[in-house]
Amino acid sequence: MNRQLGALFLVSVIDILGFGILIPLVPYMADRFGASPIVITAIFGVYSLCQFIAAPLWGRLSDRYGRRPILMSSLAGACVSYLILGLADNLWWLFVSRILAGFMAGNIAAAFAYASDVSKPEKRAASLGMVGAAIGIGFTIGPAVGGILVGNDLKTVSFVLPAEVSACSSVLAILLVAFMLPESNTAERRKAHGARERVGPLRLLLERPGLRFIAGAALLVTFSQAILESIFAIWALNKFGFGPRTVGLLMFCLASLAVLMQGGGVRVLVPRLGECRLATIGVFAYVAGLITVAEAPSLAMTGIGLALCGVGVGAFNPSASSLASKQAEGHDRGTVMGTYQSSSSLARVIGPFASGPIYAALGPSAPFLVGACVTLPAVWFIWRARSRAAMSLERT
Repeated sequence: MNRQLGALFLVSVIDILGFGILIPLVPYMADRFGASPIVITAIFGVYSLCQFIAAPLWGRLSDRYGRRPILMSSLAGACVSYLILGLADNLWWLFVSRILAGFMAGNIAAAFAYASDVSKPEKRAASLGMVGAAIGIGFTIGPAVGGILVGNDLKTVSFVLPAEVSACSSVLAILLVAFMLPESNTAERRKAHGARERVGPLRLLLERPGLRFIAGAALLVTFSQAILESIFAIWALNKFGFGPRTVGLLMFCLASLAVLMQGGGVRVLVPRLGECRLATIGVFAYVAGLITVAEAPSLAMTGIGLALCGVGVGAFNPSASSLASKQAEGHDRGTVMGTYQSSSSLARVIGPFASGPIYAALGPSAPFLVGACVTLPAVWFIWRARSRAAMSLERT
């Protein structure tokens, strides 16, 4: 089991590293083609819209055919999308690359389902936190690597090299899955559960109120994350004149704290506080971070705000994922995690499409303040999910 989780950790790090390299660069690529802030944030929104459509399907396919084929096929699709992005010579090809990447983004749900497969219930939060930490490491290193590869001079930068590095990372991850990661949802296991009815995501949410509430909490928190991620580079460029390298390093600071929380803090805090309390603390920390960034007069205060956001995300994400996984049975874990992931994907659709217009209409600080206000009700959803889970246990 430890060997399987170790291999999954390595695959997740390398996979998200390739994705993270290009995240802080996309706004600058679009800006080079003359795109407005509204169009730039829409590029992020299109990716998330396609991911939202595809995530439940990938989850169901991983239940039916296994986790490994889904991981490998989605990684191959990501590889192609990175190459298209690097070779894009106009705005339309940027959109094409992000659309393809979104439709092929089945790897995250499959990775969480894999971790749930090989974990005992009492260890599940720690295992999911480890996968979250791996994803966080990729997001930590990726933006910094991308920023370093292109530098801060927007007149001379080339985006081909970081795209090639991202594509190579996907190929490496495919090889690791093929040779190091055994199937967790084996043929015997799939056959044993094959006679059971497979439920679609909407029906799943209707039948399992606890999943519905925790998915709602994830939607609100991820909405504000999507606002931050989609508008931050534009905000930093216009307010402080920061280039790709500076933005990449700032995102490195945010993600590194999220990794420390997910990789170590969750293991210590969940046994003492429980998932609900830790998720609540994460929400409050994230809201405080957004407000700090919105009002930041300097680079130092921006860093402090991003640090709070990193701690908040690191506390919330694995706690919420663990609560969602507890709503699953053995035969539908991929479906449940895909449905849960689709709530985050929906938030990543709404957030970017909202952040650009809010920025243009209400000013640079407005997207962060709106995100903070939207995130706070997630606390109510978390505790409603807990109360629903307690009611279900009483009935059984």
